[in-house]
Amino acid sequence: MSLHEKFDVSESAGNYSFSRPVTADDLIEIAQLIAQSRLREKEHFTSPELVGDYFTAAMRSLEQEVFVCLFLDNQHCKIAFETLFYGTIDGASVHPREVVKRALQLNAAAVIIGHNHPSGVSEPSQADRRITERLKQALELIDVRVLDHLVVGNTGYTSFAQRGIL
Repeated sequence: MSLHEKFDVSESAGNYSFSRPVTADDLIEIAQLIAQSRLREKEHFTSPELVGDYFTAAMRSLEQEVFVCLFLDNQHCKIAFETLFYGTIDGASVHPREVVKRALQLNAAAVIIGHNHPSGVSEPSQADRRITERLKQALELIDVRVLDHLVVGNTGYTSFAQRGIL
């Protein structure tokens, strides 16, 4: 049973108004119903194409290079999508320690990393391959899997997983 079916409630911008007084037990039940609803709404990332579309929408038009992480739980549901490092038009410094730290803070089970190439070309460089390997090694120490690394250009993206690089 949904929150709206069980309680006569109206909702506007995340604020709830009830037509009758609610008890402490009602509040607990309401919180559980809201939590269950949010769990159902979580985004699942089950294919490189879904991730590629998501990353492309977020990074295609940026004029400087950025490095992002999509932190996931065990079912590959999004915990957070964050830009961790900003760079210039031709590079961004990535620090594995900070990625590991954030993955621990979020209790992530897996990550998908990515960055854009403002030049427009989505072909991975040797530096891209090296940082992927360093991140993979660092995250393995805390049992966090690196599922993919995407490089986003103007006309699309390149997935390390699809290419068999990862």
